[in-house]
Amino acid sequence: MAGALTHIRVLDLSRVLAGPYCTMILGDLGAEVIKVEAPGGSDETRKWGPPFQNDVSAYYLCANRNKKSITINLKTEEGIAVIKELVAESDVIIHNFKTGTMEKFGLDYATLSDINPQLIYCSITGFGETGPYKALPGYDFIIQAMSGIMSITGNADSGPQKMGVAITDILTGLYACIGIQGALLERSQSGKGQKLDISLYESAVSALVNIGSNYLMSGEVPTRLGNHHANIVPYQTFETFDGEMVIAVGNDQQFKTLCAILGKPEYGEDERFRTNPKRVAHRTELVPLLQNIFKTKPTEYWLNQCHESNIPCGPIQQLSDVTQDPQLLARNMFVELMHPTAGPIKLIGSPLHFSRTPVSFRQHPPIAGEHNVQFGINKSYS
Repeated sequence: MAGALTHIRVLDLSRVLAGPYCTMILGDLGAEVIKVEAPGGSDETRKWGPPFQNDVSAYYLCANRNKKSITINLKTEEGIAVIKELVAESDVIIHNFKTGTMEKFGLDYATLSDINPQLIYCSITGFGETGPYKALPGYDFIIQAMSGIMSITGNADSGPQKMGVAITDILTGLYACIGIQGALLERSQSGKGQKLDISLYESAVSALVNIGSNYLMSGEVPTRLGNHHANIVPYQTFETFDGEMVIAVGNDQQFKTLCAILGKPEYGEDERFRTNPKRVAHRTELVPLLQNIFKTKPTEYWLNQCHESNIPCGPIQQLSDVTQDPQLLARNMFVELMHPTAGPIKLIGSPLHFSRTPVSFRQHPPIAGEHNVQFGINKSYS
């Protein structure tokens, strides 16, 4: 069956993670994605490792399936001419060069939209193409620091912490994907393309959600709460007899049920703990009481008890557990493709499940320039 975007061609001049993650999703949805790199392959992630499999980087593999690869020297007139020829036959172009770079190449939106008025032109930068920071380079770690994400990650004693993945790159890739698809939908009505200006910084700040809203409403600078929730109690990790688990109580009835499971139904009627706002106010009194009980029995016992009573809970799994999780295996969350150099490669699949136009995994993450011949790329300018 055809994918939802099989009628769309994407010209991908991005590299590293935010842009490639966006275009991989579009490719999973069926779009033809043409990855453009400098001769030899200019996506830095090709060399980020270890681990490598037959000299192919795991990092590069994670965000580049379902793409074709061509190599073009954008510093030559011939290379720029090829891009313009491809733009005339493409629906989307996406890049993550620093602000002003595409203008220097003569590949700015005004120029390319003259060639193709229906073109969706997506720019991903660290800070956006306007404002006092527009010329600054933006990397995920820097953006996590500046956006406030690090200030609320960790516990009171840890100091600010970054998240374990490049979350601002992922968020920006998702926003770019949403924006591109929104622009394509609008184009189906107006017949016109448009430019998208998407930044890592704004994408990260948007992800502050309730913590950001808490500050805007109260004026109180949030502190690091570790694995505790700012607005809900109990919604955190608890140590058990043999490990640790997560309890996520979302309402007062769930709390009463949890108290019954713990053998302390009176906690559910205690005036200090009866409602969530009161539990938040009396967090330091309630949590130690619950913790003392959780430590008396093993994790599996509490998980079974909570599942039977519909109390949201879960184990803290290592990746070795995640990749063998029967739920994920049943949903085909891990896929294997054959790569011409690396051999069989294992990849994380897609969370998107369509009833009529399913995602597909058609193309291994390409070798740099693997599809030059298909697109008639001349060696003299590639």
